[in-house]
Amino acid sequence: MKSAILIGCWLGFVAGAAHAGPTAWVEMTGRGAEARAVTTEAACPPLRVDGRALAMRERSAPSGAFPNRVCGAALPKGARRAAVGKTALPIPKPRPDRLVILGDSGCRLKGAAAQHCNDPTGWPFAKVASLAAARRPDLVIHVGDYYYRETPCPAREAACAGSPFGDRWATWKAELFDPAQPLLAAAPWVFARGNHEDCKRGGAGWFRLLDAAAKPRACPARSDTFAVDVGGVTLFVVDSADTNDIFATAGSVGAFAGGLEPLKSRDRRAPAWIVTHRPVWDAIRFGDILSDGIVNATERAAVRGRDLGGIALILSGHVHNFTALGFGENRPAQLVVGTGGDLMALNDTPPPATGQVKIDGLAARAFTMGRFGYFLFDRKGADWVGTFHDLTDAVAATCRLHGRDLSCVAGR
Repeated sequence: MKSAILIGCWLGFVAGAAHAGPTAWVEMTGRGAEARAVTTEAACPPLRVDGRALAMRERSAPSGAFPNRVCGAALPKGARRAAVGKTALPIPKPRPDRLVILGDSGCRLKGAAAQHCNDPTGWPFAKVASLAAARRPDLVIHVGDYYYRETPCPAREAACAGSPFGDRWATWKAELFDPAQPLLAAAPWVFARGNHEDCKRGGAGWFRLLDAAAKPRACPARSDTFAVDVGGVTLFVVDSADTNDIFATAGSVGAFAGGLEPLKSRDRRAPAWIVTHRPVWDAIRFGDILSDGIVNATERAAVRGRDLGGIALILSGHVHNFTALGFGENRPAQLVVGTGGDLMALNDTPPPATGQVKIDGLAARAFTMGRFGYFLFDRKGADWVGTFHDLTDAVAATCRLHGRDLSCVAGR
């Protein structure tokens, strides 16, 4: 009975998050900030900016799986207030000083693997998003994997009964737009494409709703690399949905290497970060023993011998834990934040594991733990200071990025 009450309360919370009128948000693209809205009306609603009504263009028309239209409009630089209908939109800051980073947030339903999507203790993304929103971030970076509900909830599984599934609007609404509503309202987002948004799974919804391109693409397309200026640091968002973890085939290596080509034009005197779902480097733990995770053979082959000068950090998810790898100044640091709500990696248990480990031929200082939560990254002069917050909002790890040197320790 107690479990049923908790589930009912949580469903009421999520239903309340699904506000009336259009679903609207702001995302960063290579062209600047863009307001997007999903509506069931016959035409796109206006975007109201500082008392003016601006036309939103239709991005995608209604279809069978998506019985609504997606609309978009550039958010003018210097805007002070913006709204779509009664939904107030967050305004981008030219120099975001507080970032929230998270990923791998959907609820897994695939065959016999049934996460408890109706239970906030079994799928905590709504709580993670609410806690993160309360920190009042300037920018949210989601490192990918929003869509996990591929098949129906198994019969007699009350904790996921009635869940939508398949690549359609009802599923995307349940996976992302309802539970993340407080965080979507708090700040603009940077969306990276995960492997669960590949063309075998959630590709249609990805290109329709979140892809940063001006016009929606259709599978088997890739997402273009785009750059976001966050005030002295440039984010390069690179599609790694199809980079094979195990086999470095020529085609896969070439495709990911092609996604890195736009980085050649960067100013190497200014720091840059790569945002890509699958990490280039990772550590795996066996109890307290750490070793090279070799998480993605394709990406390692693509970056080997490539000039990554000026790249300070690679932000990723894919592995369902929190991991930080610092190589000093020898290569970019790697941060993995696959902690948004999907099932945790089975070999990660508290307390955190730390130590020196050789990763892809170089010594690294490693920190890894399995916790649900979010990472808060604050600019402190030339450095970035981070705290990982768990489901009680306690600080489970503190980190500092100085140049390329990333270090993390447990707690405060």
